[in-house]
Amino acid sequence: MTVNSHPTPLWLDLPEDHDYPAAESYLLLTLAPAKVHEVVSALRKAEISHFKAKDIFRASGLSLLGVSNSHVEKNLKKITKGAALSPLLLMRSSELGKVIIADGYHRLCAVYAINEDALIPCKIS
Repeated sequence: MTVNSHPTPLWLDLPEDHDYPAAESYLLLTLAPAKVHEVVSALRKAEISHFKAKDIFRASGLSLLGVSNSHVEKNLKKITKGAALSPLLLMRSSELGKVIIADGYHRLCAVYAINEDALIPCKIS
């Protein structure tokens, strides 16, 4: 099935190994190193869950990047070529009352541009 003349995104079964250090690098900007280690360890062990693209955006409070963003454009090209994307890594922040996208923001924006109701595989802690 296609929406906006793009194919439905394909997904890897699990996040790629390099996604965890990327999540760690991002989380170190706002969390103490011990907490980051705890979160990333929990993400590695977490089962895959599925959430709609629009719901992830609402829960994160982030703005949608446009398709002119080079990283979003790169992910759109992957989708068009039928390459599988890596699931997102998310962290629930009770302190902030929102979800932190630890890794996968550009993938989320690319999928949202195609179909805001698309179910996206995620690991969440």
